[in-house]
Amino acid sequence: MINDSDHLKDQRLVFYREDIESIDKVLSDFLELSSSRCNLLIDKEGHMVTCCGDTSSIDEQTVAALVAGSYAATREMARLLGEDEFSVLFHQGKKDSIQLTMIGDRTIMATVFDDQTTVGMVRLYAKAASDGLEKIFEEIRHRPASKVSLDKSFGDSAKGALDCFFSE
Repeated sequence: MINDSDHLKDQRLVFYREDIESIDKVLSDFLELSSSRCNLLIDKEGHMVTCCGDTSSIDEQTVAALVAGSYAATREMARLLGEDEFSVLFHQGKKDSIQLTMIGDRTIMATVFDDQTTVGMVRLYAKAASDGLEKIFEEIRHRPASKVSLDKSFGDSAKGALDCFFSE
């Protein structure tokens, strides 16, 4: 029997520098092609994975948390309507808009754009970006887990430090 923590551990992706560089390349290409202002990649728990573009006027961490919350609420709404989930959400303002695109089953791409581009351009290029990101995530998912091993001297050193710290 697999418990919930094992299931979450199995689903967790570990991103290395090379992974983030590949992800950033896809997001930057999408940013340029769509003429959007910025792209944020957020995990479903509301943590920022990476971003590109001009984020100077937004609080990235707050937006990340709100995007995750919005997606969770919308997933429940979809379920009530008989859908598994809605894969794309769109919020339009007077000057700025945001499109949220589910990437795989773990991340959300938030694209902020203004009235200098169209939702059609964003949607067109978001599909290509989504496909590119899913390919990267699939490669990460199938990467052999790295085994970090610490030599005996580290264990002895740590034990000594703990003994010293907790001694009376």
